[in-house]
Amino acid sequence: MTSLWQASRPPVPADPFTPGASYDSVVVGAGITGISTALLLARSGQRVAVLEARRAGDVTTGNTTGKVSLLQGTQLSTIIRHHGAETARHYVTGNLEGQSWLLRFCREHGIPFDTADAVNYSVTATGATVLAAELDACRAAGLSPTLGNESSLPFAVTSSLRLAGQAQFHPLQVLAGLVADLRSHGGALIEGVRVEGITTGKLKGDKIRVNTARGPVMAEHLILATGTPILDRGGHFSVLTPQRSYAVAFTAEEGSPLELDGMYLSVDPPTRSLRTSVVNSRKYLITGGNGHRVGRQTHTQGLVDDLVRWTQQHFGSVHPVHHWSAQDYEPASAVPYVGRLPLSRHNIYTATGYNKWGLTNAVAAALALSAEILGGHMPWARKLYATRVAPQDALSTVKSNAGAGLELINGWLGSLARTSTVNPPEGQGVVVRTGARPEGVCVVDGVTHRVSAVCPHLGGVLGWNDAERSWDCPLHGSRFTAEGTLLEGPATRDLTRGG
Repeated sequence: MTSLWQASRPPVPADPFTPGASYDSVVVGAGITGISTALLLARSGQRVAVLEARRAGDVTTGNTTGKVSLLQGTQLSTIIRHHGAETARHYVTGNLEGQSWLLRFCREHGIPFDTADAVNYSVTATGATVLAAELDACRAAGLSPTLGNESSLPFAVTSSLRLAGQAQFHPLQVLAGLVADLRSHGGALIEGVRVEGITTGKLKGDKIRVNTARGPVMAEHLILATGTPILDRGGHFSVLTPQRSYAVAFTAEEGSPLELDGMYLSVDPPTRSLRTSVVNSRKYLITGGNGHRVGRQTHTQGLVDDLVRWTQQHFGSVHPVHHWSAQDYEPASAVPYVGRLPLSRHNIYTATGYNKWGLTNAVAAALALSAEILGGHMPWARKLYATRVAPQDALSTVKSNAGAGLELINGWLGSLARTSTVNPPEGQGVVVRTGARPEGVCVVDGVTHRVSAVCPHLGGVLGWNDAERSWDCPLHGSRFTAEGTLLEGPATRDLTRGG
């Protein structure tokens, strides 16, 4: 599966890796969060390196829908329900600063973007009630959307909530511009280097040794910008729910228009996200949705097929040309976790839990992290990112971890019930028993692969993702290729290969 953005990505030069090198700051992860943070630090005069296990933008940034919006589904209602209107106002302030910084960067560097209205819509009476509540939440948080029932969608809606002056763009064009500016300020982007862990000294001022598969580097400050932190010492994996969702880009027959008067998002399940984009002079309709918790859906290809059927039902003669998926992390606190790693004596920072709204939240986090490291002052960030879990958040965390524990037990019991003689058909995978251990067996392009089906993070038994031909962990969202190579998540090493 390759996104429209990945298929049309501009070239991004990378820098060589020097084992033993020392930096003021090392950033792990080359998405919007990591590159924006590194750029802000490099502009201040710091010596900065970004370490990326794959290529810049290969994970969430390269698979987003590219919406840069402050109207974010029912996000503000959720925040107010958890923490009250004041926290929602700080959230809007941070996202507005992130959006403004990012769009100003695009204007200054000649990177194209479209100004567009963001529209939440409903197709049921229940959904209309949800939108009315979100209108109240928006007003309490400092936004002024309008409520009505107008849309350019080819089907009836019961209500629509519209916020003018938002934006959409090609995320990898923006990332390429950020990387170029980073390198112009002396920062380095190093690809193909996976961080496996760190070593810290006993004293607070000791440098951090960042251990990679190709040797160590040293850093005064370490920023983890990897979707979910790859170090467990902050315990973030226990308060994040990994979610996977899908997107399809469509073209129309020549002469058939693909017109929308904004970026649309449904509040009724199943979620439907809609926008248009022009890439290389060709117009596309992008439909997204059908999200689920990672590793807990037995037939993911069916979710992609459902998006195609729904879009063709409503938009007529459109043809799917790109299919992709993205991973996001839902925070128990309803707001992102950004700042110094809890309980750490060293300068280790993280940013996670954007809940599918990464483009504004990523830059807000970058602004906050760089200010904290450089001694700046951002009152909204200090209040928004205070690490706290309300009573209802603690309850949801307990439920989530209980579900993870049950999934762990069921995964081991299920795998032990199948013998290693089971052979799946083409494109499918199954977990079997080899000795007393779960083993994953899959067939991809006629080749049979056998790998350990135990996630090296915390021992979850993996499930097969037939849409993406990957092994996915139902506990905390680590994912691996058919051959066992780590793709994303809190794990830091590949699967052991078998037979």
